[in-house]
Amino acid sequence: MSKIWKSEINNAGSTEKAKILSRFFKTGKGEYGEGDIFVGVTVPANREIAKKHFEADFPTIKSMLDSTIHEHRLSGLLALVQKYKKKKTERAEIVKFYLTLTDRINNWDLVDLSAPYILGDYLNENYDETIIKKLSNSPSIWERRIAIVSTLMMIRKNNIRLALELSEKYLTDTHPLIHKATGWVLREVGKKNQQVLIDFLDKNTSIMPRTALRYAIERLDKETRTHYLNIPRQI
Repeated sequence: MSKIWKSEINNAGSTEKAKILSRFFKTGKGEYGEGDIFVGVTVPANREIAKKHFEADFPTIKSMLDSTIHEHRLSGLLALVQKYKKKKTERAEIVKFYLTLTDRINNWDLVDLSAPYILGDYLNENYDETIIKKLSNSPSIWERRIAIVSTLMMIRKNNIRLALELSEKYLTDTHPLIHKATGWVLREVGKKNQQVLIDFLDKNTSIMPRTALRYAIERLDKETRTHYLNIPRQI
């Protein structure tokens, strides 16, 4: 079944789009996506293909995730998200399976389009901090990113404590993709409770990575943004 699925994706690809995506997702030597291969399929097109395959069993989805083709892995994850939505009685099993795939969820779009909707949603309903905290301690940037973006679903339900805890923890992380994710999460916290974001910024701006700060303050008014950008840096 995965052969048919992969063929559908390959046939939807574009050589020109593949070149653009390869540059965008940093596949060059020494870059975070080094060696990843693209066939040039847009996310909306891939999502439509994945919807047709959400009934696929775990071995078939794993076969998609084991592919060297980026869009194959993404399609497997999009199908798994759809399976999670449709198969409510199987959610615990789906989450357990998802956690076996983290070495293949190895670019930021793969993380962002799956983690909040599978792991984040599940933990929001069946709260267990140990999973996210374990991932947040991982040497893998992708597992650390899975941890922080999974809190987005908690933020939607006004449960922001863990998001703030990880955001503070990640202030010392050295990877720009973690800085961006942290800033994104803080921005979402601010949408729910701007004063909580302001309190976090007042405490931490001087030691925040610049990228995280810029993402976090994006929705604040110009005067407030300028204030935080002008705070002297300690790092």
